[in-house]
Amino acid sequence: MVVKDLLYTETHEWVKVEGDDVYIGITDYAQHELGDIVYVELPEVGDQVTSGEAFGTIEAVKAVEDLISPLSGKLIEVNESLEDAPETINQSAFQDGWLIKIRLSKKEELEKLMKADAYEELIA
Repeated sequence: MVVKDLLYTETHEWVKVEGDDVYIGITDYAQHELGDIVYVELPEVGDQVTSGEAFGTIEAVKAVEDLISPLSGKLIEVNESLEDAPETINQSAFQDGWLIKIRLSKKEELEKLMKADAYEELIA
């Protein structure tokens, strides 16, 4: 499943743009590949994230993976519900399973992200 109005990365993160703020999560494809997610480690509100660098980790039964930020900015919100219910990502990767919300510091970085059709080709 690929949501049409989101942007995507080759490392299977999705981005939802709301003005200067963006929500970031992992795609349905990524959560399916990982399997049952058992733990998510996320940064704290106020932290800076940098495009191309890890901002946390996601742990599943099969593997532990770094979460790579597709964009640079200041962390303004963390999905704290994932602390007690990381499996929410498996159940609702594009809605309730979002990871972080950042205020963009380099809006031009959005241009390097893929639209839905390009992401669909990547995972086909």
